[in-house]
Amino acid sequence: MGPQIRRLISALPAEPGVYRFRDETGRVLYVGRATELRARVASYWGALKDRRHLRRMVPRVARIEAVACDSVHEAAWLERNLLEHSKPRWNRTAGGQEIPAYLMLDTRPSTAGVRLTHVPEPEVTGVSRFGPYLGGVRTRLTVSALHRVHPLAYTRKGLTGAERDMAAQRGVTADDRDELARAVAAVLLREPVAVATAQETLARVRDRAADSLAFELAGRVQDEARALAWVTAAQRVTSDGAGDFAVQGWADGVLVSFTVRDGRVRTWTQRHTSRPAAPPPPGWEGFARRNAELAARLATVVS
Repeated sequence: MGPQIRRLISALPAEPGVYRFRDETGRVLYVGRATELRARVASYWGALKDRRHLRRMVPRVARIEAVACDSVHEAAWLERNLLEHSKPRWNRTAGGQEIPAYLMLDTRPSTAGVRLTHVPEPEVTGVSRFGPYLGGVRTRLTVSALHRVHPLAYTRKGLTGAERDMAAQRGVTADDRDELARAVAAVLLREPVAVATAQETLARVRDRAADSLAFELAGRVQDEARALAWVTAAQRVTSDGAGDFAVQGWADGVLVSFTVRDGRVRTWTQRHTSRPAAPPPPGWEGFARRNAELAARLATVVS
């Protein structure tokens, strides 16, 4: 590892995000995502045991660029969107392996509950759509987590005998339908108190199961808690119905720009300019500022 690469890596944050490698000509070689940018990028100058095909690429890396994200889920979406738009030579697939999914919150008496769908169903009276999320398995586990915490499905008509028994054990009746639906919606809307309360409930269930030596159940509930954390993590780079717009940030002579098409960040560019950025749309101010500052810091290392 050369001294410039070492300095670039040390300038990366220990945060989730997306990184991009360029060669000496400025050509993009590879785009990837990271749970922790600094550690992930540094790993390319290690053994690369599970990424042998990249060994020939690494010596060509002259510049490193990065976008810091608010969550690993957001980084996964950003990587997918960028690679679907333009796939560099050393990337094998045009996006990650996770499957997009949605959650439908149904408050109708006969069909109350939360269900997963991979095709975005239209919202109708009594049914609200949340998402999209990446990862069908995680999203399905989130359905289980929500039912464990807020058993809305036990308020619907036509329960089986076993379901009626479970509803009685949980103290749930049809009169609780509206309250449970509001509680589920608050979690899916990422309201901090609602999310924290749901996670605390899952933790108690997990711990009780472990204390009773029901380790399989404890493991299942822990998986549900991780899935719920993934689904409720901050994520703005993919949103249904958000339309087309641009996001710009400027710091120390470096302009970073993101193009959003149909609610998805599709392109990411950066260049030196003395002209400040246009004001970002509401809700994007922190993202734009943070990533302009990161781009400027990395550009300083290269120059």
